[in-house]
This record gives sequence, C-alpha cells and structure tokens, in this order.
Amino acid sequence: MIPALQPLSIPSPGEEWRAFNLGEWLRELGLTWFSFDILINAYALCILLGIVAAVLLTNARLSRRGAEPWIVLDIALFAVPLGIIGGRIYHVVTHPADYFFPGADLLRVLYIWEGGMAIFGALIGGAIGAYLGCRVTGIRFWAFADALAPGLLLAQAFGRLGNWFNQELFGLPTDLPWGLEIDRPNPAIPVGLPDDILFHPTFLYEIIWNLAGVAVLLLLDARLRVQWGKLLGAYLIWYGVGRSVFETIRLDPSELFLGVRVNVWAAWAAVVLGIVLVLVQRRRHPGVEPGPYQPGREWSPDAGVDSEDVYTETDLTGNDADEVAGKPGSSPATSGTPANA
Repeated sequence: MIPALQPLSIPSPGEEWRAFNLGEWLRELGLTWFSFDILINAYALCILLGIVAAVLLTNARLSRRGAEPWIVLDIALFAVPLGIIGGRIYHVVTHPADYFFPGADLLRVLYIWEGGMAIFGALIGGAIGAYLGCRVTGIRFWAFADALAPGLLLAQAFGRLGNWFNQELFGLPTDLPWGLEIDRPNPAIPVGLPDDILFHPTFLYEIIWNLAGVAVLLLLDARLRVQWGKLLGAYLIWYGVGRSVFETIRLDPSELFLGVRVNVWAAWAAVVLGIVLVLVQRRRHPGVEPGPYQPGREWSPDAGVDSEDVYTETDLTGNDADEVAGKPGSSPATSGTPANA
C-alpha cells in the first residue's frame, strides 16, 4: 500500500535564527579581543536590506533621468527615518492590545527589531520625509516618487521575509502542500487547533506579489514613460489590491472598523488614491516631465570640475555663469536665457 504523501510544508526558522550575535561570530573568527555582544535581529536586517535595495534601484532610475548620482541618499536622510517612525506608530495604533495592558512594558513600543512595521504608516511618514528631502535637493517630488515606486515594492518584499524569521503575520489554517509550519506556543494561534496544523504563508504570497509588481511597474515605465506621479499611482493600485486579499486571510489580531480589518480599509483607500492620482495627473500633466529638477535648481555633470571654480550651469537668475564671469562674447547685462524656458 502506497503511503499518503506528506505535505511539502514550509518550515519556519527556529528561535536561534531570529537574532545573530555579531560579537560571538567575530570571536569565533579569532578576534578574541572583541568582548562585546552585538545582537542583530533578522527582521531588522531584512528591513535594512530592503532599504538598500530600494535606494540602489531608485538611484539608477533617477540618475538615468538626469539627476545627480546618489542624490537619492540626501532625500533618504529625511524619508527613511520618518518612514520608520510612521510605520511603527501605525502598527502600534492598530495593535494596541499587544502593547497596552496591565503590567505591560511600555518601552516595547520602541522595540522595532522585535517586529511590527506597518507599510501604510511608513508610506505616510516616508512621503512627508521625501517631500522635505525633495525641497532641500531641488528634485521634483513626483519625479522622485515615480523613480521610487518599483523600489518600494522591492523593499516590501525584503520586509516580508523578516516576518518569516519572526514567525508572525501568517494566514489561516490550510491543508495546501505549501502550508507554513509555526512553532508553539504562538499567541496568534487560536486555542484548540492541533499542533500539526499548517497555515497560509502570507509572507510568501506578498513577496511573490510584490516582486511581480516590480516587473510590471518597470515594464509600464519602459513602454509608456509613466511620469508626474502616475507610476506611484500604479504602485498604490497594485499593492492595495494584493494587500486587500492577503490581509483577509491573516490570523493575527487587528483592530476592526465596521467588521473589517483596519488594514483592509487602508488597502482599499490606497487603491482609490492610486486611481484618483492617475486620473488627476493624466489630466493636469498630459505631456512629459521637463526633467527631474525644479526650475532653477538644475544640476550639471560638469559642475565643480573646472579648476578655476567657474561653473557652467545656469544660475538662479537665468544667466549663464560664464557670462556673469565676464567671458568674451557675451554681456552679463543683456544675455542669458531663463533656465525653464
């Protein structure tokens, strides 16, 4: 008699994989003088890797449009911290029972390395930070947002891998072959379920959906030159549709509004906002963006190269720097063309 096939279940990393002691590793490599223990949480590492991946992709896309290479780092100095703060605040607000109860350690609200980052809060905080960074650097906000859109999905794919390490945000019980194994005890598992029950690997579903979205957005941009924030709108639609589905099968407790999980409402709002953004920007800006910089803030690859410190880019008054310097063949008082002509 042929035995029944066992499910090709997905194992979850054990407790020892959730944090890595860098100090211990260094001592094992022979650096015995290094006596400090430095714990690096796998979840935090996945978030950082996602940020790095998003920065690299965004830098390549923004530079290709004519922006100064690595100007994205200046914007990231504003966007990343505010995005992390916004993501954490949103998570805590939508999961109050995890942090506010009799005898709770309120400092755990700050323990982001233990897990708990809400993408919708991160988007709000990150958008505020990106706007501030764009104001400082002179980059058009919509140009930056469109350059960032595929990178957002890429970063979110890395973040979902962190949920796998933490054994959190998994889905309902399932008998599908790719069910996810979860160690017991786990507060998200309802009382009474058998110990051998498997769960939907929602982290994997979102990783696949997000990576597919990266490909779709890059293809849209390559074929249609989607600008003026419309690619950001496409991102909101893509992510909102997927998240609204995956959120409904998650098992972790969440705040409800009118019987629906708050994150589902947020996903629907993202879809609506994305559609509105595409339609409004299509009507307001049917043409091609003039460039990634705001008028008067343009950057030239040759700026700062001349040994005599004579700049060749157009200054804020619209006069060429060579003309202002009084070079032959031009008059500073009469020549010059506005930078945004």
